[in-house]
Amino acid sequence: MSSAPAPPPTRLAAFSYVAAPLLALVYGVLRIIDGLDGVMGPGVAWTVGHLAFMAALVLFAVMLRDMRRLLGDTLATVTYAAGLAGIGFAIAQFGIDVVVGFLADRHEDMGPLFDQVQAVPGVPLLVYQAGPVLFYAALLAFAVQLAVRRRVRPWMPLLVLGQVALPLISLDLIPVGSILAVVAFLPLALRGRLVPVS
Repeated sequence: MSSAPAPPPTRLAAFSYVAAPLLALVYGVLRIIDGLDGVMGPGVAWTVGHLAFMAALVLFAVMLRDMRRLLGDTLATVTYAAGLAGIGFAIAQFGIDVVVGFLADRHEDMGPLFDQVQAVPGVPLLVYQAGPVLFYAALLAFAVQLAVRRRVRPWMPLLVLGQVALPLISLDLIPVGSILAVVAFLPLALRGRLVPVS
């Protein structure tokens, strides 16, 4: 690890490192439950799951800010800005999903509502495709930067890569990715409390 001691996280940051992945886990589990009848939404599982992930995104923003503070250079600032932009787009996406879930009485009613939203120029690309990718790219970039600076163990970026990559294989793997994220980020939450290992 780095010879210079890492500044301890604030209480909110320490909480966020654990709570954000756990809220993402809640979303992943509720998503699976929601799909047991063969369709996704609308309903309680759809709404609560999406709200849980929106809360996770807010806490991920706190995490990114703490990682920027921990690194304290220009590259970290650029990564942080990209991550915040991605989180903004992802929150917009999940917010749209929540509103559509409230407006639709049945699953069949959701499609036309989504079509109306995605007919707005720029929305499919920014909100549903490229935009949210910035957040996941920033998360992985921060993990690599922290490992290079020896602020975290070398295996931490591999866990974050798993967190990011598993949902690309199947969205049903979101809970597994979330567990990897808890393991990856826990040392950052506990830094300053753990005895350094030489």
